[in-house]
Amino acid sequence: MSTGTARNPTLSSSSSAAATIGIDGMHCASCVRRVEKAIAALPSVASASVNLATEKATVEFAGAADIGAVIAAVQQAGYKPKLETRILPIDGMHCASCVRKVEKVLSDVPGVASASVNLATEQATIELAADTDASALTAAIEKAGYHLRKAEDSTAKAEEKDRRAEETAALVRRTWLAFILTLPVFIAEMGGHLIPSFHHWLLNTLGQQADWTAQFLLTALVLALPGRDFFRRGIPNLLRMTPDMDSLVAIGAGAAMLYSMVATFVPELMPQAAVNVYYEAAATIVTLVLLGRTLESRARGKTSEAIKRLVRLSPRSARVMRDGKTIEVDIGAVIVGDIVQIRPGEKIPVDGTVIDGQSHVDESMMTGEPLPVDKQKDSPVTGGTINGTGSFTFRATKVGADTLLAQIIRLVEQAQGAKLPVQSMVDRITAWFVPAVMLAALVTFVIWLVLGPSPALSYALVNAVAVLIIACPCAMGLATPTSIMVGTGRAAELGVLFRQGTALQSLKDISVVAFDKTGTLTEGRPELTDFIPVVGFDRRDLMLYAASLEAQSEHPIASAIVSAARKEGLEPLEVQQFKAEPGFGVQGLINGKHVTIGADRALKRHGIDLQALASQAENLAQQARTPLYLAVDGNVAALIAVADPIKPTTQEAVKALHGLGLKVAMITGDNRKTADAIAAQLGIDTVVAEVLPDGKVKAVESLKKDGGKLTFVGDGINDAPALSAADIGIAIGTGSDIAIESAEVVLMSGDLNGVVRAIALSRAVIGNISQNLFWAFGYNVLLIPLAAGALYPVNHLLLSPIVAAAAMGLSSVFVLTNALRLRAFKA
Repeated sequence: MSTGTARNPTLSSSSSAAATIGIDGMHCASCVRRVEKAIAALPSVASASVNLATEKATVEFAGAADIGAVIAAVQQAGYKPKLETRILPIDGMHCASCVRKVEKVLSDVPGVASASVNLATEQATIELAADTDASALTAAIEKAGYHLRKAEDSTAKAEEKDRRAEETAALVRRTWLAFILTLPVFIAEMGGHLIPSFHHWLLNTLGQQADWTAQFLLTALVLALPGRDFFRRGIPNLLRMTPDMDSLVAIGAGAAMLYSMVATFVPELMPQAAVNVYYEAAATIVTLVLLGRTLESRARGKTSEAIKRLVRLSPRSARVMRDGKTIEVDIGAVIVGDIVQIRPGEKIPVDGTVIDGQSHVDESMMTGEPLPVDKQKDSPVTGGTINGTGSFTFRATKVGADTLLAQIIRLVEQAQGAKLPVQSMVDRITAWFVPAVMLAALVTFVIWLVLGPSPALSYALVNAVAVLIIACPCAMGLATPTSIMVGTGRAAELGVLFRQGTALQSLKDISVVAFDKTGTLTEGRPELTDFIPVVGFDRRDLMLYAASLEAQSEHPIASAIVSAARKEGLEPLEVQQFKAEPGFGVQGLINGKHVTIGADRALKRHGIDLQALASQAENLAQQARTPLYLAVDGNVAALIAVADPIKPTTQEAVKALHGLGLKVAMITGDNRKTADAIAAQLGIDTVVAEVLPDGKVKAVESLKKDGGKLTFVGDGINDAPALSAADIGIAIGTGSDIAIESAEVVLMSGDLNGVVRAIALSRAVIGNISQNLFWAFGYNVLLIPLAAGALYPVNHLLLSPIVAAAAMGLSSVFVLTNALRLRAFKA
């Protein structure tokens, strides 16, 4: 994981500081010297000492420590700092200013290399250098006015009450209380303006002083009870010089309340024309902001539905065999090696391998594949999938956090917590947004006080409060992370996992999609289609030689030849001096004869003439079959052809990619004619054929140079370098673990329509983020001047603080609702 840009944390309060950082990759004394030299060259470092045995560097700083610079120096020297990634759930964040503040205090903790906070997930992802005092993180968060929430594992989340639902319920209660207390105040004040007879009746019945006193008492209850958190958080943040949305609400409502109290109890302190009360504004502001946060909380709860659905896939118990008896145990008590019984319609609790029985299993929730998959002896089964009408037993191979479902949940959570590059722009703006709004409110107050009509003080107060209340950093803070949360969750439901959140943004800019052929475009299970011996050679003997030699190889083509021979009743012979040359073929001694099998380039390299079979090989290649040659003692003896069936969805996927305006390329080790035949059949634009395993990276780089940003799609171990070399690597989840680890995106099934879904979803998510940011910024740019009274000279239009509060709440709700549209995404 990239460390990002670190701040300059101070490790101690003394004039100099020290830090100890773990380092991977050092093997000898020269490594030690290289690392010491790199660290010592930094201006902030007084001395550096590296211990090879402990694999740690002790750094003495001349003044304030700069952990980030040390980490960068170690990386530039070619080594890897040992950084611990930790995710901290944090309560109390409400807007982009909160995010910025938490990131700052965490980055200032000694030993923190980077800190990234996500408002939608309410989590901080930090990277700690070795020997860091982790308890300092909690202290920093608490000091900033927020609270560290106890982390929960995925299974615990499923069993415990939904924290978001509890938070929403609490907001609903506070909103109702505020509404009940505010309603009489609103009716008394606004009703009097709208209906003069009501105003006169109120004055004659209660009197103005009693009316205003009653409004004061009710409004005080609103601010002290349901609205207390705005003051409890906002005022301390203001005093710490880190104002946030709560500070804006506290100042706005507090100013209206204070002004009204003076007008009510000591009116002689004001000019007679300015003696008015704005209790209804203070109370209604709090009520409407609470309503907005209630709607926002409900919408934010829906953004994490994908994770909740994944968690709910796992059953709570399993039926296992223990001491010859079948008992039901908690899912957490299942261990590797347990024999688990599955009855019709049950969820499979953990990953394993079938040992007895047969059934069909619905794996659509994992792979997106709609058709049930046949399961019989030796078939793998995955926890969270649903059994059909059959029954079977299986041996548990992965449990707990090691199951595929648990890994998927972790990947989705990591992607949801990621910050896209576009977020950096938002962070820069929100850093000064709230202080700028407070300055704008102050300027508004002064201008109206100096230049406004009578009563100038009232106009100044009302418009300044409107500016404070209408500003909405919440919408800016939620614009990006909510779209990421919903988008990555929807992707998981469609069988697409984004291992890195940044891939979500980069994938939309792809112009070329390059596929590996075998196992990606094709099934990866070649079948022998032709075996043509040269005149003078015995077919059965040659088939036996071919099977004997290929039995030593693990290549899919080798399996096809051996399988065909065994169907003819031939068992492989012993092979001596076996040698495999990747990309060329295999050779060895069988019964004293030197046998070679390979593509034309392999036999030509050995000086073997292939002219006798050239025309037949060309015909086979034109039929999309791969021709191979068998030679005995330096003479070509047979032509072998294999064909790898193309996946049913491949042609559809290629057509869909063309529909997205993308070019499609194929990289293969097949000869040119076979590759061209397959490309013509599928409608592929560019073919790079006869590529040796170590040449795929060069092929990827060449395609990038000619066509622009490229994603490579592969599944095999030898695809890992190409996946890393591509701008975005997409691995087939049914392929090797190495390929999956090398990719930024993983398709849970072999269906290549997953590539289309991933790219289309990337475009949809980034488009959604653009809409959110346009609204969030446009809203503030347009409405803050309006709230300040910019149109008053033109048409005497002023924006009431009450309207401003409603607009502010709706701004966040709009962003969240727009993001939730991604839940219905279909490629």
